[in-house]
Amino acid sequence: MVYLLFIAPGLLLSLLASWMVKSAFSRYSQVRTMNGLTGAEAAERMLAGAGVRDVAVERTDGFLSDHYNPLTKKLALSEEVYGSASIAAVGVACHEAGHAVQHANHYAPMWLRSALVPTANIGSNIGYAVMMIGLFMSSTGMVLAGAVLFSMVLLFQIVTLPVEFDASSRAKRLAVEYGIVGESERAGMDRVLNAAALTYVAAVVSTLMTLLYFLLRAGLLGGRRND
Repeated sequence: MVYLLFIAPGLLLSLLASWMVKSAFSRYSQVRTMNGLTGAEAAERMLAGAGVRDVAVERTDGFLSDHYNPLTKKLALSEEVYGSASIAAVGVACHEAGHAVQHANHYAPMWLRSALVPTANIGSNIGYAVMMIGLFMSSTGMVLAGAVLFSMVLLFQIVTLPVEFDASSRAKRLAVEYGIVGESERAGMDRVLNAAALTYVAAVVSTLMTLLYFLLRAGLLGGRRND
């Protein structure tokens, strides 16, 4: 019961964020931009306007699987975004282009996030299991070791927040500045990107509450408790 109480806030926030993303994207994927640029064309215009000319815009599979890879300098857009001229598609495309602009401008939090990927992967794959085993064996030391590893996931997610917020901020500003969308179309674009940003906040809350639960159960935070 205690575990459910701890994970409930993150779970509810995650469900809300997921609903908001799907709802906003579904609504504004039906609204065509006035200039008719597709997601791919919007990303290319934003990159060109920002002076970024060494990033390839490509199509990828998977629903809203859009991402920018700083290692290969490839901006991958999903089917729903690449060829669509909707406000939703353009918003997502410009957000990903915002990451490419961050990379080109040596945006420090993005560099830090990339550096944290290996430790975050270790913490995600091993940290939780070590904490579980530590509780089972009543080993406070093992729980603490697992918590240290798992905290790398939390650190990665916290660093991710400014990276994602900044990419959206750049997208909203530059999309209007470069004539990708009109000022009147910004409201729809904002709703799509703001909903997506909430998913990252939900991830931080979920990880933090999970970490606090294990520390509490191990007696490392306020004494030992039972479910």
